[in-house]
Amino acid sequence: MAFTSLNHYLDLRWLHEAFLRTRKDGAPGVDGQTWIQYADNLEENLQSLLGRAKSGTYRAPPVRRVYIPKGTGKETRPIGIPTLEDKVLQRAVVMILESIYEQDFYDCSYGFRRGRSAHAALDSLWTQTMKTGGGWLLEVDIRKFFDTLDHGHLRTFLQQRVRDGVLLRLIGKWLNAGVLEDGCLSYPEDGSPQGGVISPLLANVFLHYVLDQWFAREVQPRLVGRAFLIRYADDFVIGFTHEDDARRVMEVLPKRFGKYSLAIHPDKTKLVPFRRPPHDSPPKGEPHGEQPGTFDLLGFTHYWSRSRKGNWVVKRRTAPSRFTRAVKKIAHWCRSNRHRPIGKQHRILSQKLRGHYAYYGITGNSIALSRFREEVRRVWRKWLGRRKRKNRPPWSWFIRLQERYLLPPAVAVHSVCRKRSEGIT
Repeated sequence: MAFTSLNHYLDLRWLHEAFLRTRKDGAPGVDGQTWIQYADNLEENLQSLLGRAKSGTYRAPPVRRVYIPKGTGKETRPIGIPTLEDKVLQRAVVMILESIYEQDFYDCSYGFRRGRSAHAALDSLWTQTMKTGGGWLLEVDIRKFFDTLDHGHLRTFLQQRVRDGVLLRLIGKWLNAGVLEDGCLSYPEDGSPQGGVISPLLANVFLHYVLDQWFAREVQPRLVGRAFLIRYADDFVIGFTHEDDARRVMEVLPKRFGKYSLAIHPDKTKLVPFRRPPHDSPPKGEPHGEQPGTFDLLGFTHYWSRSRKGNWVVKRRTAPSRFTRAVKKIAHWCRSNRHRPIGKQHRILSQKLRGHYAYYGITGNSIALSRFREEVRRVWRKWLGRRKRKNRPPWSWFIRLQERYLLPPAVAVHSVCRKRSEGIT
C-alpha cells in the first residue's frame, strides 16, 4: 500500500531533530553557511524552511562538487556537498521515509541502514560462506551507479509506497538540482550526487526493486542449489553452491540492470571459485594443491585458510588497494605536517591509527594491522628526519623517541575472542 499523506509529520519539532542529527563539522555548501551560523537564529530559520517546504516555494540550491581519490590510481570519485539548510531538510525527509522502507528492505541489504553496519555485512557473509562451504562467488561492480541512476525509474519505485505530493516534489527538486564545479553550473539528467543526505536512501530504494526483490522472488526459486546475496549500498556479492546457477545469473544480470539504465563493469565483475578445500588438501605451493580463489568486499580480501586447529575457515585481510591508499594518506599527512611539534604529530597519528584499527581490526587480520603500524612508523621517521637538510637522525634516535611517543599497538577491535573476554554479546 502507498502512503498518500505524510507531510504532516514534517513540523517544527521534526526539523529541529533533523538539525541536531546533521553533522556539525560537515563541509559547507555553495553558500558557505556552517552549522554554528545556522544555529545562531535557529527557530526563525527552521520556521522559514518549513513554510517554503510545505508551500512548494523551496528551491533546492546547487550542490558543490569536489573530487576525492577512489583508489590507488588516478581515478577519483565525485562528491556533491549540499548546503546546510538542504542537509537539514533532506534529513527530515529521510527520517520519514526510513520508517516506511525499513519494513520493506530485505535482510541482505546493509548499507546506510540503522543498526546494519559494514561489519554486520562481513559477519553475515562469513557465516553464510562457512555454512554453505563456499561454492561460487559472483563479485559484481556497477559502473558509476550514483552518476547513472535513472530518475524516471526511481520515481516509479517511490510511488509504489509514497504518494505524498510534498515529499515527492522535494525529492524531485533534489534530483534536478544543479551541480556547481569550478564556477560552472550544470544540470545532470540522471544520477544522485554522492554526499547528499538523501542519496543513500534513494540508492537503497532503487536497488531494493532492481536487485534485492528480484533476487528473492524470481531468482532464488529457480535455482537448483542454495544462494545468498550480501549488498552494501551499490557493492554486492552473490554466493552459489552450484556453478551452473552462478553462470546463469551472471549471464542474465547485465540484462536485468540494463533494463533500468545501469551497466555492469565487465572487467571488475567476475565469478570466483570459492569452494572449501578438502580436509587433506596439501598446503599452498605444493604440487597438485588446488587452491580456491579470492574476492574483495568492503575493503577486505576474503580467502580460505587453515585455522589454529587445522580446519579450513574463511579469513579476511586488508585489501591491497585499501592498504596502499591508507599508507599514502599517512605519508601525505606526515609530509605536510612535519613542521608541527612532535607531540602534536604523535597525538594525531595515534588517532589515525585507532581509526584504522576500528574498521580493519577484525579476527584474522592482525598481520595486516601490524604491517600498517610499521609502515606508519617508517613514514613518520622519514619525514621527521627531513626537518633538517643536514645531519638526518639515525634509526637509534627514532627508537629513543618512540619510548616517549609510542604509537598505539595493533588491536583487533572486532575480534571474537576480545568480545568474549570483555563480556560483549
